[in-house]
Amino acid sequence: MTTSPAVAERDATAAAVRGPLLLGVRHHGPGSARGVRAALDAAGPGAVLIEGPPEGDALVALAAQESMRPPVALLAHAVDDPGQAAFWPLAAFSPEWVAIRWALGHGVPVRFIDLPAAHSLAMAAQEEKKDGTSDGAAAEGLRVDPIAVLAQAAGYDDPERWWEDAVEHRGRAEDPLAPFAEVAEAMTALRERYGDGGHRRDLVREAHMRLRLRAACKEFGEFADGGGVAVVCGAWHVPALARKATVAADKALLKGVPKAKVEMTWVPWTHRRLARGSGYGAGIDSPGWYGHLFEAPDRPVERWLTKVAGLLRQEDRTVSSAHVIEAVRLAESLAAMRGRPLAGLTETVDAVRAVMCEGSDVPLALITDRLIVGDALGEVPQDAPAVPLQRDLARRQRSLRLKPEALERDLDLDLRKENDAARSTLLHRLALLGIGWGEPTAGRNSTGTFRESWRLCWEPELHVRVAEAGIWGTTVLAAATARAESAAVSATALAEVTGLAEKCLLAALPDALPVVMRALADRAALDADVGHLAAALPALARSLRYGDVRGTDTAALGEVARALAERVCVGLPPACAGLDADGAEAMRGHVDAVHTAIGLLPPAGDGEDGLPGRWAAVLAKLARREGVPGVVRGRAARLLLDGGRLADGEAARLMGLALSPGTPPADAAAWIEGFVGGTSGGGMLLVHDEHLLSLVDAWLTDIPAAAFGDVLPLLRRTFSAYEPGVRRTLGELARRGPGGGARPAVETTVPGFAPLMDEGRADAVVPLLTLLLGGEAPVAAQPRVSAPLSRNRLTGETS
Repeated sequence: MTTSPAVAERDATAAAVRGPLLLGVRHHGPGSARGVRAALDAAGPGAVLIEGPPEGDALVALAAQESMRPPVALLAHAVDDPGQAAFWPLAAFSPEWVAIRWALGHGVPVRFIDLPAAHSLAMAAQEEKKDGTSDGAAAEGLRVDPIAVLAQAAGYDDPERWWEDAVEHRGRAEDPLAPFAEVAEAMTALRERYGDGGHRRDLVREAHMRLRLRAACKEFGEFADGGGVAVVCGAWHVPALARKATVAADKALLKGVPKAKVEMTWVPWTHRRLARGSGYGAGIDSPGWYGHLFEAPDRPVERWLTKVAGLLRQEDRTVSSAHVIEAVRLAESLAAMRGRPLAGLTETVDAVRAVMCEGSDVPLALITDRLIVGDALGEVPQDAPAVPLQRDLARRQRSLRLKPEALERDLDLDLRKENDAARSTLLHRLALLGIGWGEPTAGRNSTGTFRESWRLCWEPELHVRVAEAGIWGTTVLAAATARAESAAVSATALAEVTGLAEKCLLAALPDALPVVMRALADRAALDADVGHLAAALPALARSLRYGDVRGTDTAALGEVARALAERVCVGLPPACAGLDADGAEAMRGHVDAVHTAIGLLPPAGDGEDGLPGRWAAVLAKLARREGVPGVVRGRAARLLLDGGRLADGEAARLMGLALSPGTPPADAAAWIEGFVGGTSGGGMLLVHDEHLLSLVDAWLTDIPAAAFGDVLPLLRRTFSAYEPGVRRTLGELARRGPGGGARPAVETTVPGFAPLMDEGRADAVVPLLTLLLGGEAPVAAQPRVSAPLSRNRLTGETS
C-alpha cells in the first residue's frame, strides 16, 4: 500500500518533533496565521492548545458554525460586577482563530491553557484598588516590547516595518516549522537578557500554562506515537513553556491568586476595535490591510490597489486602470529604493496619495477609514450564551429591523408610524440603562414634535453595558423601569427628577412614572431655590409635548408643572435682586427657559389672565424694577415686546430710560445685551425699528472715552452673535444716521464700483422679475442710493 507524499511529509515532520510543538506567534499577525496553518498541516497533532482563558473551552465548538463570522471576541465578566470585564478578540487572520478552525475541522481536541479569567479579572480588580489602574501598568513598571527590540537590533526604526519584511513578506518556507524555531531562538535570547520584561503577571500565567501543557502531554502522548500536542501562544511565552520547571514550583506561583465568579460568551467584534489596545496584544493600526494580506492568494499589492480604485470610484472620483498600473509600479519602485522585499502598507499609501489622490490627504483619510482599518462587524450564533437582557434586546432588534452596525449612521424617525415610535422607545430605554447605542441629533428641521433623529453606532463594549444593566431586569422594559425607579428614589436635585420624568415619557415607562412623580412632588415641595425650580420646569414642559405625541397620560405631570411655574412667578422678582454679573447671566438663562416652558404648557382653562398673564405681569415687574440687573431687565422687556404685551412706544421708553445719561455705561450695555443680544432676532429688531436703533446709536456716541473701553467687550459680544448680513445692514443704517436720509455721496475708493446705483441697469431686470413672480404689471423698481464705504466702530463691518 503506497502512502501519499503529503502524508509521508507529515509523518516525517511528526517524527522529528520531540515533546510539544511550540508555535510562537504574533497575535493578529497574518504571516503567523499562515505559518500556524502550514505547521499544523505538516505535524498533524493529536491536540491543539491555545493561549486563552480555559472558560472558553465550553464555547469553542461554536466556532465551527457557519453563523460565526470573525472578528469576534470571548467576553468574560464578573457575575457580581459585570463592569469588571475583559475581551479576547480574534480576527480571521489571528493565528489563534486559524488554530481553532483547523482543530475543529480535523476533529482534534482544542483547549485554552492561559490563566483562567476568574483569576485574571480578580487580579485586575485587586491591582485597580491598589494603584488606581485597571491594567496594573503602574505596578509592573516599564515593559519590554520584544518586536521593537528585535527591530532595533536589525537596524529598523519601525517595528511594524521590520515585522512585515521579516515575516509577512516571506514566501512559504520549505520547512514549515523552521520560522517558529527561529522566532523561539530570538525570544529565548530576549528572555535571558530581560527576564519577565516588566510583564510580572506573565510569570503566573506561564506557570498555569505549563501545568496545563504537562496534563495534555500526558493525555495525548508524543508525536512519534501518533499523538502529540501543538501549542499556539505568543512568541514571548515560548521560552517559558520550554523551560524545565517543577510542578511544585508552578503551583507555588499560583498559590493565593484571587478568584472571582465569572461568565463567558462570544460577542461580535470590529476591525475598528482591533485597532485599539485590548487583549491579545491588539492595537494593530491596519486590521483591514492585515486581513487582505491573509486572504489574498497572490499578487497582494495589485489586488489591494484594485480595491482602493474601486472605493474611490464609488465616491465619484476619476480613477482608471492606468492609475492602478502606475500606482503598482510606483509602490514597487519605492520598495526597491527602500531595500524592502515587497511593497508594504507604507509604499502603497505613498503610491495612492501620489497617483490616485493627486497629493491630497482628504481621499486618503477615506481609504484609511474604509480599507486600511475597515468597518467589518463579526457575527455570533444565536445559541451562544448570553444574559437574558441581551436575548431580549436581540429579539427587539430583529422585530424592529434595527441591525447593529459598526459603521456610524443616521436614523430619522417619524413618531406617527408605529414601527418608528417603537424604535424610538427602544433607543430611549437603552439610553436610560446607559447602553449608548444611539445618540439624539438635531436632524432635519421640523416645527412639530413627531420627528426624531438619531446617530447609531454599535461598539463591542456595549455588550458589557448590557451585562451590567442585566441586574435591573431580564427584559429591556423591566430593566429600564427598575432603573428609573431607583434613580428617582436616589435623586437629590429637583432637576434630576424632572429630567428623569422626561426620560420616562420618552421611553414609555408607565409603571415607573408614578414613582418618579411622587419623588418630583417631594423634591419640589422642599426646594425653595428659584434657580432650581426654573431649571426643572423646561424638562416638564418638554415631557408634556412628547406625551401628547406618544399618547401618554400626562395629567398629573401637567399639574406639577403648573404648580412649579406658579412658584417661579412668585419667587422670581425677589431672586433677581443683588446679583453679580455671573448670577445675572445665569438668571437671564432661567428667564428665557421659563418663558419658553410656559409657552409650551397646555392651557388650563383659566384664560388670558391665568398662568400666561401672571408670567407677563412678572416680566413687566422685572422690566421696570430698580435693583434688577440690566441684562435681566432688558431681557424681560424684549420678551414682553415679542409677546405683544408692550404698548406702542413703550419699548422705546424703556430703552430711553435704560440708556439715559444717568445710567452707568456698564449697566446700559448690559441692558442692551439682554434686549437685543444672543440669537433671538435682536439684530432684525433693530433693522426694522430705526427708532430703537437711533437710541442705541445716540447712547453709543455719547459714551465718555474713559468708559468706552469698559463696555466695548460687552457690546462686541452682543453684536457679534448677529448674522453677517444683519451686521452689514446695521452698519449701513448707522452710517446714514437718524431718519434714513442719505449723506452726500463721495467717490468710492473701491475700483470698479460707482458711487451711486445705475437705475437704468436696475430697471432692465424688472420684466424678468415680473415673469418669475407671476405678475402682469411691471414691478416698480425703487431706486437705491449708494453711499461711500465706511467702517462701523461697533460692529466692525465695512459698508
